[in-house]
This record gives sequence, structure tokens and C-alpha cells, in this order.
Amino acid sequence: MSQMREAALTSKAWPFEEARRVLKRYANKAPEKGYVLFETGYGPSGLPHIGTFGEVARTTMVRRAFELISDIPTRLVCFSDDLDGMRKVPGNVPNPEALAEHLQRPLTSVPDPFGTHDSFGAHNNAMLRRFLDTFGFEYEFISATEFYGSGQFDEILLRAAEKYDEIMAVMLKSLRDERRQTYSIFLPIHPETGRILYVPMKEVNAKEGTITFDDEDGTEMTLPLTGGNVKLQWKPDFGARWAALGVDFEMYGKDHSTNTPIYDSICRILGARAPEHFTYELFLDQDGHKISKSSGNGLTIDEWLTYAGAESLSYFMYLKPKTAKRMYFDVIPKAVDEYHQQLRAYETQDDKAKLNNPVWHIHGGDVPKSDMIVPYSMLLNLASVSSAEEKSQLWGFIQRYAPDATPEGNPGMDAAADHAVRYYNDFVKPTKVFRAPSDLECEALEDLRDQLKSWDGGLDAEALQTMVFAVGKERFDPLRNWFTALYEVLLGASQGPRFGGFIALYGVDETVALIEDALAGKLVSA
Repeated sequence: MSQMREAALTSKAWPFEEARRVLKRYANKAPEKGYVLFETGYGPSGLPHIGTFGEVARTTMVRRAFELISDIPTRLVCFSDDLDGMRKVPGNVPNPEALAEHLQRPLTSVPDPFGTHDSFGAHNNAMLRRFLDTFGFEYEFISATEFYGSGQFDEILLRAAEKYDEIMAVMLKSLRDERRQTYSIFLPIHPETGRILYVPMKEVNAKEGTITFDDEDGTEMTLPLTGGNVKLQWKPDFGARWAALGVDFEMYGKDHSTNTPIYDSICRILGARAPEHFTYELFLDQDGHKISKSSGNGLTIDEWLTYAGAESLSYFMYLKPKTAKRMYFDVIPKAVDEYHQQLRAYETQDDKAKLNNPVWHIHGGDVPKSDMIVPYSMLLNLASVSSAEEKSQLWGFIQRYAPDATPEGNPGMDAAADHAVRYYNDFVKPTKVFRAPSDLECEALEDLRDQLKSWDGGLDAEALQTMVFAVGKERFDPLRNWFTALYEVLLGASQGPRFGGFIALYGVDETVALIEDALAGKLVSA
């Protein structure tokens, strides 16, 4: 056994803990199907949001961890429930009023409001796949419409008819009295209107493989269960899908957790072993509300990638999946800087520490080196004082600080400079507010300016930080008030970088000029 695999068998990183649970299912022999199946489910009722990406990213992390501790082959399936009926019109699509007549039709039968695909479901599926493909995820995509229509679900549907009373007993326990009167696990799709019907069953004929019901007009109809004429209600569908595919692991949000016993029971009734599951906490927007596909609140995938690299998003997804986290624009700078801190740490770590490092799980063990000479948060401050509109403005400062750095030789740094300029102009600039210094702060700033004027220590960030520290220590208790003053008076922000590093990057003479502008009241007036 390799040292890395041995370390993985005891690693406390959450993907390894989950991977070991999956491996325990097959402690004695490999599965009959020849592989372990990981699944993620997706409801394409609206545009894919960042939580959808997180589910695939996190499941991939568990899959990679499993592949280190086991030689059993694996598959990852991304299943889209695009046969689901459109229950309400999303508010974040063009011409939403045009979709109203298609309510309760399968999403793959609803016209695409964007005009780019055969249906709304196909459009949203393409959105999801496009992003997963750009990330290089190894997955197989399954459309529920195709799965039902091609006959791949037929065996399970017929078995559900045989076990109809047992499955109904499980479901009825979870329903209110009024719902029980009309509930059925089967939802017929009307052959003429194309609408999904929520109607009680008059007969479920397991031998013939048919259901009989009255449609919304009271006309009695009989439809075959197979061939895409009937779908399952979403809770039975969850467990039935596990049984049909032989799913070994699936994670989902906390809002599903109360349904887990239902999913498991239905899977077992249909003759399969329930998978291992992992429940994660939900993502919240800036106001603490749950992120929703249909309302479009919170961050989108493309918005994150406008202001930071994809790896920082994966890093954010790795952290504490069982803790609810705000996911809004202000989390991006911190995620970028912490990701690169972990990259730098990885190079000197032993096997045990590497497997506990988020970057191992983000990159599947093939961890790159960081080429970020300057932290993202520092780039934002640099963009702020220089009012940068283009990344080339930042590179002028970067290359004075690190002469050997180039956009071509440091592509990660170059991308971060571009992201920082966008982030500054969209989020920092509109909220930047300078204040005038107090008398004590003026005295300290004058002292700092004078010491910088006579400075001959070059661009030594640590030496400059020591000097800034000493100026403040003479006058401020607590010392943090000094640094708060520097940020608010010179940068127009409530927090900022290590100031010695900022001076080294921005330039000694430039910092002197910045202090003089602040003392003269020019920053406040601007």
C-alpha cells in the first residue's frame, strides 16, 4: 500500500470520511455492476445556480478520495429531472408571460424563452453542462425525459406497480389528510394536452402495466406505465432512480433531509440497497435568504468567474459543507487569497497534511504552484489608489515590486489583476468613502510621511511594516485604531492590507504623495 493511500485511510478531511463509508459497502467484494456509482441530481426549473455546481464539485471530491483508497472503478452521473412539470413561471427569463400557457407541462415540452434550444429544459441542461465541461468534470449526463422515454426506467416502473400499495403506504404517512385523498405515486402525462396530471388512480394494473384514471375533464383514460407516458412523483422518483441506476452515493441539501427515510424506503421496496448520502447546509444570499434558481438571488456561476478564477470557487465549496454560508460578492477576495495560501503551503507538507489540504481535493492530487506574487486583496487596494481601469495599470506596480514577473510567465497573476480591476470598479469604487484625519492621526501621518521621505531601505515589505507599526505604537492604544485610520483616510475603506506590503507594492514616493493628498483634504473632496 502506498504511503499516500495509507494516509488517506485515516485522513479526517470530509471527502475521505465519506469515501470510506462508500468503500465499506463493498468491503468483501466489488459490486456486481463492476463500478461504484456517484450521482448528483438537478432540477432544471430555472437557470443553474452556484449551488448546483457545488453539488457536482463536492461529489467529485468524494469520488477522487474514493479512487485513492480503492481500485474499484467509478462513474459519476448528473441526472436532470427535466420531465418535471413547470409549476410556476421563473421571474428571471425573457418574456415570462409567454410561458404561462405551458404550466404543468414537462420542462422539455416548454418553449425556450431564450430562443436558443428546443425547450426550456434543454436550455437549462445546456447551461449546466457548459459550465461542468469548462471545469473538466468527468461525468455522464442523463435526462429524465430520455430515461423514461427510452425504456430505461420501464423495469422499475413495472416493479413500482407491483409494489404500489407498499410505496403508497410509505408516502401517505408523510402527507396531510386532504392530500391523501387524491395522491398517487404515478403522474400520467396527458396524450393530447401534454400536461402532467395530478389525479387519483382508479386502477393500477401491474399485470398489464397500465394505470386508469379520470383526466381533468372527467374522461376515463388508460395509459401504459412504460415508454414515457407516466412519471413518478418527485419523492418516489428519487428513491426509484437510486434503484434503477444502482446509486452508491448522493449528496443533497438540508431541505431534503427529512425526506431521506422516504427515499431509502422506496429504494429498498423496489429491491435495491439505499445509497450512502451526505446532507450539506444551504447557501444564503447577502440577506441570509436561501439561494433559489427561480428567484435568481445570490451569486451565479458566471458572476463568480467575472471576479475570480474557478479554483477559488471550488475552494469555497470545499470549506465546511455542513455549515450554512453566505454566498455573495464580498466572499470572493477572501476565497482567492486563502486558496493561494493553501497552494503555497502544500509544497512543504507531508502526505497527511497534503490530504487535509483543500487544494488536494480541488485538483485531485495534481496540485499546481501558485504564481500570485501579490494577494488579491492587495490588488484591490492598488486598484483603488490608482483608480485602475485596466489591468496594465496594476502590472506597472507589480513589475516594479517583482521585476521578473510578466503576464505571460504568471498567467494566474495576470488573470487576478484583470479580475481585481473588474471587482474594484463594480463593488469597491461605488462604496469608497474617505474621511478627514483627526489631530492625532494627522500627527502620525506626518511622521509616517517624513520617515518615508528619508527611507533608504528599498521595497522591503517587512521593514516597511515595522516602521509603520512603530509610528502607530507611539500614539495609539489599541494599535488597530492606527491601521483603521490608514485604511479609512488613505484608502477609503474600513479594512485593508498589511500596510508595509502595500507601500512596497504601490511605491514609497507614491505613498508619500498619497499621504500629502490626504493631509491636504484632496481625497475627501474627490
